[in-house]
Amino acid sequence: MKKIVLLRHGESAWNKENRFTGWTDVDLTEKGIEEARKAGDLLRKEGFVFDKAYTSYLKRAVKTLNNVLDRMDQDWIPVEKSWRLNEKHYGDLQGLNKSETAEKYGDEQVHIWRRSYDVAPHALGEDDPRNPRFELRYKNVPDDELPRTESLKDTVERILPYWKEVIFPSLKTSDQILVTAHGNSLRGIIKYVRDIADEDIVHLNLPTAVPYVLEFDDDGILVKDYFLGDPEEIKKLMEAVANQGKKAKK
Repeated sequence: MKKIVLLRHGESAWNKENRFTGWTDVDLTEKGIEEARKAGDLLRKEGFVFDKAYTSYLKRAVKTLNNVLDRMDQDWIPVEKSWRLNEKHYGDLQGLNKSETAEKYGDEQVHIWRRSYDVAPHALGEDDPRNPRFELRYKNVPDDELPRTESLKDTVERILPYWKEVIFPSLKTSDQILVTAHGNSLRGIIKYVRDIADEDIVHLNLPTAVPYVLEFDDDGILVKDYFLGDPEEIKKLMEAVANQGKKAKK
């Protein structure tokens, strides 16, 4: 049985502050580092031995991967980074507090921006300093491929070529692969692999640093998928993610 483990990064500074992060390169919190180490311990306990790992260009995913591999004593495995695994670009919302934004625009609108399939937030302006065209790390990415905002649909279209052409084919020479990325980029992969309908993907919430395992047979057919860990704890963590975009209770 071939396995690909998807892992959302540990808690970041803006996760803690409940801000829209997107492509903003914020670091892990101490809690996020501990979450990553806990995930590494769990994966090691469950007997995972990875042949290769993939991650994004954003430090919260990179550092999560580093901490996981360190706990597993697998720091030596090949790691490939790609901007295509970056988080969904939240456009002009990046940096805003989710609850405060819900106060201004309403829970429903923020839910649409966060979880709908084909509605994108307002785009960044061309001269906005947050525009990725100004960042050195994307110097080799064609400007017309760099987003100024994205819906989940846009994010899926960005990720799928990398999944189809790089990650998934590597199962031919690997038995176990680790992909450490972001909530929406991983939701996009899961949507494709499980063939989840556009209207149903809104209900999928990925907690930070909880391994999600995809098992494939020798023909590359998905036969099983599941979160690794305590089901009740994971359920609570998923509910917490779903509630992030709601107005603060008075």
